[in-house]
Amino acid sequence: MTTGTLSTRREFSVADEYRYNRAGPLRWILSHLLRYKFYLASFVSASAITATFFSAIPALTGRAFNEVLKPSPDTGTLASIGLAILGLVLLRGVTDIINAFSIETLAQRMERDAREELYISLLGKSQTFHNRQRVGDIMARAANDVRQLNPMLNPGIALITDSLMGILAPLTFIGFIRIELLASPLVFLAIFAVLLRDYTRQLNPVAAEIRGRFGDLNASLNETISAIEVVKSTAQETQEKRKFARKAAAVRDYFVKEGQVQARYLPILFFGFALTAAFAHGLWLWQQGSLSLGELVAYMGLMGVLRFPIFISIFTFSLVQLGIAGAERILELIREETELDENKAGHAAAIRGDVRFDNVRFGFGVTPVLEDITFHVAPGQAVAIVGQTGAGKTTLTKLVNRIYDVNGGRILIDGVDVREWNLATLRSQISIIEQDVFLFSRSIRDNIAFGLGSKATEETIVQAAKDAQAHDFIMAFKDGYETIIGERGVTLSGGQRQRLAIARALLTDPRILILDDSTSAIDSATEDKIQQAINRVLEGRTTFLITHRLSQIRRADKIIVLDKGRLVDCGTHTELLARNILYRRIFARYF
Repeated sequence: MTTGTLSTRREFSVADEYRYNRAGPLRWILSHLLRYKFYLASFVSASAITATFFSAIPALTGRAFNEVLKPSPDTGTLASIGLAILGLVLLRGVTDIINAFSIETLAQRMERDAREELYISLLGKSQTFHNRQRVGDIMARAANDVRQLNPMLNPGIALITDSLMGILAPLTFIGFIRIELLASPLVFLAIFAVLLRDYTRQLNPVAAEIRGRFGDLNASLNETISAIEVVKSTAQETQEKRKFARKAAAVRDYFVKEGQVQARYLPILFFGFALTAAFAHGLWLWQQGSLSLGELVAYMGLMGVLRFPIFISIFTFSLVQLGIAGAERILELIREETELDENKAGHAAAIRGDVRFDNVRFGFGVTPVLEDITFHVAPGQAVAIVGQTGAGKTTLTKLVNRIYDVNGGRILIDGVDVREWNLATLRSQISIIEQDVFLFSRSIRDNIAFGLGSKATEETIVQAAKDAQAHDFIMAFKDGYETIIGERGVTLSGGQRQRLAIARALLTDPRILILDDSTSAIDSATEDKIQQAINRVLEGRTTFLITHRLSQIRRADKIIVLDKGRLVDCGTHTELLARNILYRRIFARYF
């Protein structure tokens, strides 16, 4: 495997992950190519052989001219030259196939591997990282920027490599004809190198802007589509259309700027001067008797071969610059450090459910959310968390399974700091059911089984649905458990979505269950049935409840009262009503 760097802190990784060099976009691209050394070697070799065969044809044509100009041409020699040219053409066809197959394989595998690398990296990033990102921009990088790597290689780098070989081979043949003939092509190539450097220098920032502006455009589009209900309900379609048009125009403008840079491409013009100078030089040598007519024909044929590399460089370098810009944007995401680590060698055991908060502090950046939180929950206890909006209730529960990590103090589960647990072991035994339920655009069966994947059986899926009071409405659908639901479950009612989320949580048989206002969209009759099922299934499990339902609060073994991120009291419902003014105020507001 190639040497390189991988982010040392990640929530998720895969075994035997290939290590790419992430020091920069060029090194990263090269490390991807070096993973498939055989295809890389066959491509370069085939390209060199093809260029050699291509350049040999003008040389043989020159020999044929010399033979034809003799008083008595040797037909055998001419036939041999003709057969040689035919053989070179056929062999060049074979090497072209090898060349094309090798570079296309490299391009397709690089695109596949880069997309997989980015996807694994995104899965390993913390929730804090994802909170900072725009989904549309990530999608643009994962889809369009990764896709740009493919044309960067083929035809981009493929044609540049062919061009390089297409320059070296003709120069070598010209040198064999007569060393003085290299004067014109070498002077031109020196000028070409300077002009090409200036061309790529102008093109690079434009390519970076194109990729960046496209990411902005995609992020804006994703945001509008995600909020389409808000757009329609407020009749703001016109405003969103104008905003989209502005961002699309910005992308267009940079494509136009790219075209302007390409329009000022001078090497093709200078190649015409070089061709004229070469012809004049060749004629002078012919007149001096230092060059035969056949050699002059061969020389001009070889000079004509140089036109292809010059011509195709106008767009191949543009493809390469776009690919490099895309690679840089991909690496920005991959290289960004995450706050949490999966801790593969960490503590792994069955959770009993003993949870202790010990002087816990947490905040986003410099903004404190929780301060000096200390309490203890015994295994099997149900704890209700109450407080006014913004008190930090949901944030507190997200610290239990390390969606976020504490800034100070510690959280112990079964006496072990959550940061010392193996992250997968910890999270697999904790289920969270939130008010804003997320369901995938898959079958109902797949959504319920999501927490266990292929380990879930038909019997356990149906039982979890029954315990969550979801079985009856599922069977009312034409396709039952095979019913495909819309993205985020938009084809279901709020109550149906929450019951499916509860079924999904119950299926994993969690040791700790967190219910974040999870029955808010369920009517009282259904809620009572669900609560009875939860009480039966979760006997002996530790439960955190964020709710405004009196029935659930009263059922809790312990109630924690939060105010502006601080724990102000803890006790039973009766005790808190008797002694805590804030709790009575909250209670009155709720009920």
